[in-house]
Order: sequence, then structure tokens, then C-alpha cells
Amino acid sequence: MFYKLNKLQIVLFGLTLLLVACNSNTTKQYPSEGEPVLFAEHIAPIIRKNCSKCHNEEGGAPFNLYNFEQVASKGKLIQYVTENRIMPPWPADPNYTHFANETYLTDEEIALIGRWVKEGNQPGYTASLTDYIPPTKNINGTFSKLIKIPTPFEIKGDNQDRFYVVKFPIELGSDTFLKAVEFVPHQKKLVHHMNAHLINYEENAKSDLHKGNYFIRQDQSESMRIHQDLNLTNDDGTYPAMTPSVCNYLPGSQFSFYPHGIGGYRIHKKAALYLNDIHFGPSAKDELDSSYFRLYFDTNAPTRPVSEFQLGTLGLSPVEPKLVIEPNTIKTFHIQFTVPLDISIVSIVPHMHLIGKKFLAYAIKPSGDTIRLIHIPSWDFRWQYFYMPKKMLPIPRGSTIYVEGIYDNTENNPNNPFSPPRLISEKNGSMKTTDEMFQLILSYVKYQKGDEEIELEE
Repeated sequence: MFYKLNKLQIVLFGLTLLLVACNSNTTKQYPSEGEPVLFAEHIAPIIRKNCSKCHNEEGGAPFNLYNFEQVASKGKLIQYVTENRIMPPWPADPNYTHFANETYLTDEEIALIGRWVKEGNQPGYTASLTDYIPPTKNINGTFSKLIKIPTPFEIKGDNQDRFYVVKFPIELGSDTFLKAVEFVPHQKKLVHHMNAHLINYEENAKSDLHKGNYFIRQDQSESMRIHQDLNLTNDDGTYPAMTPSVCNYLPGSQFSFYPHGIGGYRIHKKAALYLNDIHFGPSAKDELDSSYFRLYFDTNAPTRPVSEFQLGTLGLSPVEPKLVIEPNTIKTFHIQFTVPLDISIVSIVPHMHLIGKKFLAYAIKPSGDTIRLIHIPSWDFRWQYFYMPKKMLPIPRGSTIYVEGIYDNTENNPNNPFSPPRLISEKNGSMKTTDEMFQLILSYVKYQKGDEEIELEE
């Protein structure tokens, strides 16, 4: 059946087609065959999403990548490292699970970068690009306060691991709320890990935050005296309140915020960050490290505090069998844990050391359904992330989490710290790089209806 259109209907129909066509052109990401590849229109969105978060003044990468001149000057290098999937680093298998803010390039994006370089790095309409602002630069338009200590850490060039206990004093005008705490490593190649806790001092309980040492080598002080040497106690010798694990760091980890209301802490006007452990790996030459923190403030109290549990080494459930890898062997280990309450996962942290090769974690619901957590088919110690699901991931009570890790202690493993291979094992929770660990750390909130719809993507 055919309908006769009047003139007004014909005009409106034509305008509709025009709007659809215009919208199609403005949202089209890739040029058609025969059309030029342009930086502003096609390459900049890929670079800024996947590369600029590290390649900026405040990031961990050695040079900036966000405007045309910077990217064009490194064009051939970018083409090589993307085609060979060296950069951007993303260890998690995207065919198993996707995560928020992942930096994984599709084959089409890699091919487009290659085309752009081969066609001569054409700029396109670069005037349309806004200035790049690093994602950690602000929260709600402003960012907070840097916390530093006046004396740098000394790292001797003797190829020995070093472990420090540290305090970072914090003095504010009034009590307030912290949205997040970011650790900014200075010697990125040497900082193995860091765990920070927040100490809050009550009114008039602490007169001088700077009295005592700022840091102490763990092997140069009796454990019972460390708190006194750092002067962490109240003036009357009692202990102040402490919130554990407000900030953690692993090699290559990237900082990000939880959604509003999730996570965060109350902080008093006199406080301190207490690092019960900052580990510097072995160095062949003398170095100084001036790592520091950024505090991000919030005007509102958090409504849903974040907790965490740790499985495997030093955790709630053991590694089976015992984590011992004989020389010239490839060996598989397992962890198993049943979740005692309904939770919603907000971050997933796998951890192994140098001879780790593969990491797999998933959960089985009481109904028998599988919840995929993470698969890392080729472990790389240099890139250890705090993986956040795209949306909060509910795990019902009674679900069992299974973790599998494969370790390669053979001469064919280029990351093996010993040649010829030696026995490598877990040693009473030793965090030395040349010993081994096998952990899964999960951060979570108590489940509420609708959590599965809360976005974690920035």
C-alpha cells in the first residue's frame, strides 16, 4: 500500500534523512577505503584513550603523547610497538573479560595507526581538539594536596632489596573527607610495591607530627620500636585510630576513582599516611627516590565503604600445594575460597613475581553458574593493575572462588632471576622479587540491589 505525501511531509522527511546522514558522518570513527587517515579525526581519540593517561607530564611514561606534534614525532615507534602489541600494555585477556578503562587496541585500531604513519602523519583539523587534561589532574574540577617528606629514600647500588617503614605527616585546616589517595612513584623501575594506611589524630592528641624519623629501614630497627622511632603514637603513648589500605601500589598500576559515594575516608586535620611497607627492588647503581602522594578531597561522607580480602600468600586461604618451584620445572598451583556474604566486586588484583606465567580466576555460584574474574595468559611482572569491572560485579554468598597460577622455573623463561635455575619458593611471606608469591586481592562493597548497573568506567 502506498501513501501520498503532502509538501510539508516531504520536507520533514528530507530533513530527517539529512540529519541522519550528518549524524552518521560526525560519529563515524574510521575513514573509508581511499579516504585519508587524519590525526584529529581518527588517531587522537585512540591515543588519548589508550596512551595519554600514562604519556603526560604527570604519568609514568618517559614522553608525552596527546597533541599532534608529539604523536607525529613518534609515529614510526608507535606503529611498531602497537603492531607487535608491546604497547599499550594490557595483560588481561579481552576474550575472557573486559574491564573499565582498559587499554587494549583492536586490530582495526592498530591497522588505522599503521595507515596514518604510511600516509605521512596527516594532521587533519587539529584546531578542533581540546587541551588534554590528565585523568588524575582533577576530581569535580579541582584537585587537592600533595604530601611529601623532605628527605629522599637512599637506594644503594648493591643489588639488594630494600624495605622501608615510612610516615607522611598531613596537616589540614579542618577535618574533611578523602575521596581517594594516589601514590606517585619516583623511581618507577625500582618501586616494587607500597601499602599505605591512614592514621587520624584526635583534637589535641598530637602536638608535633614531624618529630621522629620519617622512615626507617626494616632491617635496621627492632619491630617493637618502629612506631616509637617514627613517633606515630599520641603524645600520651596511646595509639591513634588507623584505617588500613587506603592506598596500594604495584608495578605499572594505574590510578582511578570509584564512583561517587563508593569508597573514601574521613580524615582529621592532623593525620599521617603510615607505610608499613614500601619495597624497592635491587639496583646496580646508587639512586635517590622522592615518591609522594596526592590527596583528593570530597565534601560529602562516603556512603559505601570499600573492604578487601586477600587469597593465597598471607591470605585467607592457602596456596595448594605449597608454593615451591623446583629448578627446571613448570608447576601449577591453586587457591580456593567460599564467599561468606553477598558482595559486589569493585577491583581485582592478581599478584605473582618474576617466574609467574599464567593467572586465571573465576567464581562458581551456588546455582552452578560461572562468573569470570580474570585471565592473564602471559604474566608480566612489570604491569600489575587494579582491574575494575565495567560495572560492579555481584558475587552471591556461598559462591566459591577458584584461582590457578602457573610458574615457569626453567632456563627458557627469560624472566627467571637465576641462571642456572634455582629452587624458588614462598618464604614466610617474603616480598623479595626473587622469592615468589601467589595472590588474588578483591576489593568489594556489601551487595545492594542494583549494583550490577553501577558503571565503574571513567
